[in-house]
Amino acid sequence: MVKCGNLVLHLHFETYTMINLFGVHEQKVDNKGRVLFPSALKRQLSQVLVEGFVLKRSVFEKCLELYPMPEWQNEMQGVNKLNRFVRKNNDFIRLFMAGVKVVELDEAGRLLIPKDLIQWAQISKDIVLASSLNRIEIWGKELYEASLAAKAEGFSDLAEDVMGDTKNGEE
Repeated sequence: MVKCGNLVLHLHFETYTMINLFGVHEQKVDNKGRVLFPSALKRQLSQVLVEGFVLKRSVFEKCLELYPMPEWQNEMQGVNKLNRFVRKNNDFIRLFMAGVKVVELDEAGRLLIPKDLIQWAQISKDIVLASSLNRIEIWGKELYEASLAAKAEGFSDLAEDVMGDTKNGEE
């Protein structure tokens, strides 16, 4: 409760715990772009499932990223701090937001992937939903397997570079 003169405001702040997803799930996409959302992911997202998702193009890979709405809102807090009077910030925001769609599960527990995003990510019938901490990557199965294979050889060096620093990247 906050008192301001004669006005009393009752403020309610929900505490939000960051989502940490795990699991890789192979699914099929139907002709309309619908995919049955895996029950294991539904269970992990049970507290935020009704809030919906944001689906967007990945920045670094030819896949899609599915953010639970609270995670998307956290992501947007950082993006909103960018100074829009700096051209590269404006360019980044435009490209980062390209193709962004709000999506939700239908009554049958399916997620509709819009056609433009299916084409961009080169998704055909077989897909992979791969959890990536606070979001889910949606890949065409062949691209996913090729990406893993291409990066597997140098993974031990990458792990040492990223996780071997005892300061955890802090200066």
